[in-house]
Amino acid sequence: MPQRLIRPLHPVQDRAAVAALLLQAADYYQLWLGHDPDDAQVDEFFTACPPNCDPARSHRLGLFLDGHLSGVAELSFGFPQPEDAYLGLMILAPLARGQGHGAAFTSHLETLARPSPRLYLGVLQANTRGHEFWAQQGFAPTGVTRFDDETGHTLFRLVKSL
Repeated sequence: MPQRLIRPLHPVQDRAAVAALLLQAADYYQLWLGHDPDDAQVDEFFTACPPNCDPARSHRLGLFLDGHLSGVAELSFGFPQPEDAYLGLMILAPLARGQGHGAAFTSHLETLARPSPRLYLGVLQANTRGHEFWAQQGFAPTGVTRFDDETGHTLFRLVKSL
């Protein structure tokens, strides 16, 4: 089992590693945006957060396996309700998938999300593997969906009580 480390990511010092990781996970970006990730997606990782959330309170984390960035996640607070936490993105490199690293990363994020009573996230309707993963982690549909005119995707909001 590789050595696993989860730590905050720095927008300058870790930018190249995040860009490389997003390219490794281009399958997700092809599904979502129809193209490989570019500088805009790297910028979004370090700056974006849901409505009414304070970017300064967000966690932007890296999952390192044997010293190599193998996953990233963004966790914000204040959406959809002020007391809630929201996982805006969690993505793993293909080589890190299916080995329990996603579950370990999720567990770490849930710990950081407390004392929020709930952790929310959105998953693309087309992302069947994502739906399966999040269901295995205990997330359930909320019944809230949103059609994204920009990408043409329907997103489903999921929730887990913490």
